[in-house]
Amino acid sequence: MRRRDLLRTATATAVAGAAGVPTLDTVTFASDAGAPAVTRTVSGRLPAGAPDYVYLPVEVPPGVREIAVAYTYDRPAVPAGTQGNACDIGIFDERGTALGGAGFRGWSGGARTEFAISAERATPGYLPGPVRPGTWHVVLGPYTVAPQGLAYEVTVTLRYGTAPSGATPRPVYPPQRARGRGRAWYRGDNHLHSVHSDGKRTPAEIAAAARAAGLDWITTTEHNTTSAHAAWEGLWGDDLLILTGEEVTTRNGHVVALGTDPGTFVDWRYRARDGAFGRFARRIRQAGGLVVPAHPYATCVGCSWKFGYEDADAVEVWNGPYTPDDEVAIAAWDAMLVTSVRGGTGTSSQSGRWLPAMGNSDAHREPQPVGMPQTVVLADDLSREALQAGIRAGRSWIAESSAVQLSFEVVGGGRGAHAGIGERLRVAADAEATARLKVSGVPADCTASFVTDQGRLFTAPVRAGVIEWRTTPAYAAYVRAEVRRPAADGGASGVPGPMVAMTNPVFLGGR
Repeated sequence: MRRRDLLRTATATAVAGAAGVPTLDTVTFASDAGAPAVTRTVSGRLPAGAPDYVYLPVEVPPGVREIAVAYTYDRPAVPAGTQGNACDIGIFDERGTALGGAGFRGWSGGARTEFAISAERATPGYLPGPVRPGTWHVVLGPYTVAPQGLAYEVTVTLRYGTAPSGATPRPVYPPQRARGRGRAWYRGDNHLHSVHSDGKRTPAEIAAAARAAGLDWITTTEHNTTSAHAAWEGLWGDDLLILTGEEVTTRNGHVVALGTDPGTFVDWRYRARDGAFGRFARRIRQAGGLVVPAHPYATCVGCSWKFGYEDADAVEVWNGPYTPDDEVAIAAWDAMLVTSVRGGTGTSSQSGRWLPAMGNSDAHREPQPVGMPQTVVLADDLSREALQAGIRAGRSWIAESSAVQLSFEVVGGGRGAHAGIGERLRVAADAEATARLKVSGVPADCTASFVTDQGRLFTAPVRAGVIEWRTTPAYAAYVRAEVRRPAADGGASGVPGPMVAMTNPVFLGGR
């Protein structure tokens, strides 16, 4: 057994932010093991303020069929209000640990205490493939460290010999298109977790739940791994499109890489201060995906979004069952809309730059419902390209379930001029424009509101049927709709009730 604390250089990195990769002593194995399996165990302690990632080199000799890793760490009592120990784990192969992930072979975060990789198979979260000789690296991610430090133990087992087949299965990825209904509104949930990260559902269970929720498409977005991309064989069909992606889970916020090419890995090992996010946002787009900051105001450790929105294609303002976090996210998003249309540091929406909103369930396990909420997108067909075009253009709205039906447009200016969600009604600044909302499938006590850059200007009960409100571009640069349940306090505090549905804006003016 090897017992070694973190090296001095690693401690310096944690305390002073010095350059370099914090690395433990190397674990070595004999090249001729003479036994079916050999195990080594390493233990030590990471101090409070340890680096985000600590690497344990493992020298893998020739002839290894499988590498297996198990780990434990202590969880001492901590004072109230102080974070206790939490430590993630993953692994890189002999190709190295350089940012960008050439050697990436898997990540399970804190969801598993052990994993194994061979040519034929791998634990969910990890990628099967040959165990080639060279220096592999187990990566520990001390997410939070108690004041007493974090005592860890890592056990590495190498199994020698040749497996019966020794071949890595060729991955079968989902197609990029389903039958669809031509140009139509399609419902999707683009933030979901399975057993391939910290979820409890299998891909088959997620696909069944998606169909039951009335969804047309979903996106698989595991934390920091692509292992689920090849796990959906037989689960897609004419009625369900499955896109691939990743929830890039950094220490300064999470981003959904929505609809990236199957097998595309996006690294997560950086903070906002490192100036690396733009590089990986480009990586997402180069792989055909959208950059969507997720739950930007969530209160979980590392969830708060700190990278800004310059590189975003949309923003997830509603995540799972509606909470105060979502209320804050929508208010912040609306403030960005105001900036975009009224000047300041934002880019004018008339020149094309504004940030659409979307919503996803982020469902991990029962009883968390898949498709609550869901993003409803106007697309030319049920394909990755068409859906992404609709999301990027803001031709979408968010519903708590497929029971909710909604139509929203603004008309005016004569000659039948009208604009739908995400579009612009190009009429004179003083021309009268009528916002028109029709909604069904919501509780009878819900109210509908029209929100503009001047605030919430009109509210009516949904039982009124078609709800209309008149304005001009000079007064309202955009109009968007919200449908909400009654406030818990009856509205006494001025805080609106939980959301049932909301739209992206329709812009006014700019002839």
